[in-house]
Amino acid sequence: MSKPSKTLLSIRDHDRDAAHMTYVYPVVSRRAGGVSVGINLNPNNACNWRCIYCQVPGLKRGAAPLIDLDQLETELTAMLTAIVHGDFMQTRVPEGARRLNDIALSGNGEPTSAKAFPEVIQRIGRVMKRFGLAGKIKLVLITNGSLIARAPVQLGLKRMAKLNGEVWYKLDSATREGIDRINNTRQSLKQAAEHLALAASLCPTWIQTCVFALDAMPPTAVEQEAYLALLSRLVMQGVPLKGVLLYGIARQSHQPEAPRLSALPQAWLADFARRIEQLGLSVVHIAP
Repeated sequence: MSKPSKTLLSIRDHDRDAAHMTYVYPVVSRRAGGVSVGINLNPNNACNWRCIYCQVPGLKRGAAPLIDLDQLETELTAMLTAIVHGDFMQTRVPEGARRLNDIALSGNGEPTSAKAFPEVIQRIGRVMKRFGLAGKIKLVLITNGSLIARAPVQLGLKRMAKLNGEVWYKLDSATREGIDRINNTRQSLKQAAEHLALAASLCPTWIQTCVFALDAMPPTAVEQEAYLALLSRLVMQGVPLKGVLLYGIARQSHQPEAPRLSALPQAWLADFARRIEQLGLSVVHIAP
């Protein structure tokens, strides 16, 4: 591995090559409010969805490649050594964000598409324990939830739950048209709701929703009401959700629709957050 850059990290730049590693990269996360160590299981830029706000350049349809588990463990060990025992925080992180918040499986595609997903969680857990971080920081999975019906994915979530894990489950729309338009997937609403409930039964789960203007227009009243209705049903069914992470666009999309996207006013986001809270759910409203 080449020598890491000394450039300060920024919430505006989640460069997957910031540490010159294949799987591991550090970011200053506005959602985490500190340093998040990213795990990219999709270095081939492949995902089974194509969200129109996705910041991955060269995104293609597909699954994660085979994972070199030994390399992943070596890279994570090196990164945590620099953060916990080295000068990483002082040289790479802006003041006010110099705390290690979590390890997050995110990256350039759907992480649960990796066949070795449960083994990845096992390796991460081993490294966390080695550094005395188990139970002290979060282990976060950022997922579209489409593969949660698979037994290996469920095993991985069970292992995450034992490591202070959280699932951040993508739900950007609750209409068939909206899901197709935003996420470019044919997953049904029924599947989305079932997978979300399953995820929440296996590991503490937040809904993660990106809201934005498309062609200068916010989500329609129909879209808003359908989303709130789905959340209401989940609450009434007793699905043990942690709450909703509500955020807007902060970084440039690399998808063809990018020129059509823009950020919503903070007042719009705050009002929508209030409507979600009225359903009995906690909302973390993440400013850009």
